[in-house]
Amino acid sequence: MSSAFNTMDRMTFLSFLFLCLTSVASGNKANKHKPWIETEYQGIVMENDNTVLLNPPLFALDKDAPLHYAGEICGFRVHNGPSGSGSVQFEAVVLDRSTGEGLVRSKEPLDCESQREHSFTIQAYDCGEGPDGVNSKKSHKATVHVRVNDVNEFSPVFVERRYEASVPEGRLFDRIVRVEALDADCSPQYSQICFYDIFTPNVPFAIDNDGNIKNTEPLDSKRQRVYTFWVTAFDCGKNRAQADAQVVVTVKPSCKPGWMGWTKRVEYTPGSGSIPLFPSLHLETCEETVWNIQATVELQTGHIGKGCDRDSYSDRSVRRLCGAVRGEVDLLPPPSPAANWTSALPTLPSSDSSLVFSFNGSNHVAVVPDSVVSGLSGDHFTLQLWMRRWGTNVQPVAAQPKGSRKEEETIVCGTIKNDDSFSHYSLSVHGCRLSLFYWPDVSAARPVKFLWKLEQVCDSEWHHLSLSVQFPSVTLYVDGVTFDPALIHDNGALPNPVPRQRMLIGACWESEEKQKEIVNNSIPEVKYVGGFHGLLSGVTVRPGSVEPHSVVECLYACREGLDFGDLETLGSGMKVHVNPSQSVLVLEGDDIESFNRAVQQVTYRNSLRFATPGVRPLKLTTSLRCFNEESCLSLKPLEGYLVVLQPDAPQISLSGVGPHLARPAPEFEGPRGVPLFPELRIVCSLTHAVNTAAQGMEGGALMSDAVAHTLDGCEVQPLGEELDPEREELLLEMDVVRERGLEIINTTAYIAITGAESISVYEDVLRSVRYRLSRSSSRFERRFRLSCSEMNGRYTSNELTLEVNFLHSLDSMYHPSHLMASQQQFLHQHAGELSGHALPSQHRNTVVPGAATVIIMVCVGFLVVMVILGVFRIRSIHRRSEEAQEAAKEGGCQWDDSALTIIVNPMESYESRMGISADTEGEGEEEEEEVAESPDNTSDDQRIIIKKEARDGNARRY
Repeated sequence: MSSAFNTMDRMTFLSFLFLCLTSVASGNKANKHKPWIETEYQGIVMENDNTVLLNPPLFALDKDAPLHYAGEICGFRVHNGPSGSGSVQFEAVVLDRSTGEGLVRSKEPLDCESQREHSFTIQAYDCGEGPDGVNSKKSHKATVHVRVNDVNEFSPVFVERRYEASVPEGRLFDRIVRVEALDADCSPQYSQICFYDIFTPNVPFAIDNDGNIKNTEPLDSKRQRVYTFWVTAFDCGKNRAQADAQVVVTVKPSCKPGWMGWTKRVEYTPGSGSIPLFPSLHLETCEETVWNIQATVELQTGHIGKGCDRDSYSDRSVRRLCGAVRGEVDLLPPPSPAANWTSALPTLPSSDSSLVFSFNGSNHVAVVPDSVVSGLSGDHFTLQLWMRRWGTNVQPVAAQPKGSRKEEETIVCGTIKNDDSFSHYSLSVHGCRLSLFYWPDVSAARPVKFLWKLEQVCDSEWHHLSLSVQFPSVTLYVDGVTFDPALIHDNGALPNPVPRQRMLIGACWESEEKQKEIVNNSIPEVKYVGGFHGLLSGVTVRPGSVEPHSVVECLYACREGLDFGDLETLGSGMKVHVNPSQSVLVLEGDDIESFNRAVQQVTYRNSLRFATPGVRPLKLTTSLRCFNEESCLSLKPLEGYLVVLQPDAPQISLSGVGPHLARPAPEFEGPRGVPLFPELRIVCSLTHAVNTAAQGMEGGALMSDAVAHTLDGCEVQPLGEELDPEREELLLEMDVVRERGLEIINTTAYIAITGAESISVYEDVLRSVRYRLSRSSSRFERRFRLSCSEMNGRYTSNELTLEVNFLHSLDSMYHPSHLMASQQQFLHQHAGELSGHALPSQHRNTVVPGAATVIIMVCVGFLVVMVILGVFRIRSIHRRSEEAQEAAKEGGCQWDDSALTIIVNPMESYESRMGISADTEGEGEEEEEEVAESPDNTSDDQRIIIKKEARDGNARRY
């Protein structure tokens, strides 16, 4: 029986397993086919809609239909197209799963102007074998091209809001001016301008569909000189222009040849960079045929500093700012006991800080001492100087009358001792030629002469010469511009210079061969030849390596001059030439239109933030060449002037230091002293006017902008008497200051720090300034003043005053030695006041000075007694208060004196303490009597003695 049941169980299990396998097999065969869609679709979508209309419509078919799930379409997937865009902006949804109908739409608004066409791929997938989409199948990928249709959402916009033209009177023109409007729509239907219209009535002008404006009748300048009217535009969707354009037509009177639009006065605001000098200038030839035009623009800057506007810092500061190598030797220093060889030379005032020396060509000669010349050895050196010639010898050699040519004028002449030889060189000028005569070794017989022909040598203007010698190579820089020399080997019978070290400025010595006299075989005094006529300044020699060109250009190039705006826009056939100093600009061309455009691009530039204000004369000279020379135009020179306005002055503000600095006297007596300005803050700002009318406000306002500046000097000065070097001093680490490239002068009257450096460097240096006081000093106070400047003192800061108070201890303050010192300080400070109090004049009685001395000593002794009595009175009052406390304790009341503190103000001057003792004597006696009469009075628990100040009247409590 059991075996039969087991057999049936096996049969049942096998039947069940067979049914399961059969159902699985039949399920896999249910989803046999992939969905099918078209291979390509074309779609259209409007800018204001997100539904894409596809052609053909989106339908996905599945051969498994009508099976549930397997024959149904569950969704579409959007993939990136060939261009990589589309999947982010579009999506596809299923509208009917049984029919496979779908819809493509954009996820976000589309803009035709940013992208008009989109491409992407789409793929359909069925629902698989069940609701979970198991074994779903996907169709192939179909490409969808969607085009965004434009909507007329933009109105035309004119390229210019204002159009100007000028026409001569009495003629009809096909086109006076052309206006143009643009439409931002993407489609041709809405982006094209269909027509323009003049809606100002009663004007003799007409406009066509291309925007060309012409006059409908001849114009008369006498009847109306300027016509102003308004023009609008319409696109093909009939949208009107967003803003109308204004047209201004100027009627010119009968033609007069010459320059039109000349402005005599041109203003320049410092910091504006480059500005056009002639923005509306044009040449009118009245239809005369011209085949060559040449215009010369001259800017006169000789009266501004040394030839033009340059940095206003001192020469030493400019060299530091430009990164120049140090070590130059000044051959024409300011006269002083240490440099007395320039004391006999006359000097002239200069607009900057440099000293200008005058040479007359005869007896004005500077003989440099041997101690200075001995440091100039070597055949590598740089000679630099400022030069301005004058006199009749500045004419070119060829222009001088026959027989009137003079000898060369020597600027520098020197014989230098090297290691084992002597070298000789002289720098001279002759007419418009500059020459360097160099003898590497005076024992050799072949000197070399370097020659330059320069117009700067003979134009009677200031120029800077920098001569870099690396023999046999020599480079000349004139105002920062390089000039190559012509070599001349002089093999003539020149006598060798005597091997003796010496150097002259302004002349050279005559050869010893000519100086020898036969009579008595004597040699007279040295005679000077080749005297220089003109002005010299800043003559320096720096032995060693020469300066690179970038440093020389930074040091001495002009910061102002003429320039041309954009050479790339220069028309064909046009030529532009600017001289090295940028004071003369020449334009040349053959086309009048190109020439007018070129003239309008002539600019003035000034790279200085604080340009030198003043007037610079301008001159325009024009030369015309015509085919018919007889009727060619002749134009007069035009003269005007450029005005450089006053720059906004920088405000240098010193702050962060309180008016008082009080420290115990032992801190000042330490080896390092006490820093005076530990929290100093320097701020430089520019204050300029702001137009507030545009903001709906009346009047104007001032705005201050913080800017990064360079200071060139600060000074700390004690006020009153100078520092006593035996008892006090100002301390500053000299090595640290010099490492930063600054110079320091520390005297008893002031401490000065000079040199161009940033504000942060000056802050660090000034914060380290310390004041030290000796132990024997009895001072109570000392006042200092701090000020800074920039641009060689052109702009100064506010004066920061600091009062330093020395807090002495009570014992040391009343020590007899300190009392005697205080008496001396009192007498020194108030001697003027005592002398005015009915003291007889010494002219009346010779005995009076002795009597005055006795009176003063009696007064001082009386004051000392009053001080001692005051101290004794304070102690006696304190002793009585202790007795009152003991009496209060015996009576059951406890006296708490923990909050009572006796404070003596050591900052009070000795005058106040001495002068008020007598005033308070009576008051102290009355208070003493009150205390004695009522020792148990509770109001005396907070007893206060009030002492009045003699100077300010404020009560001070002890």
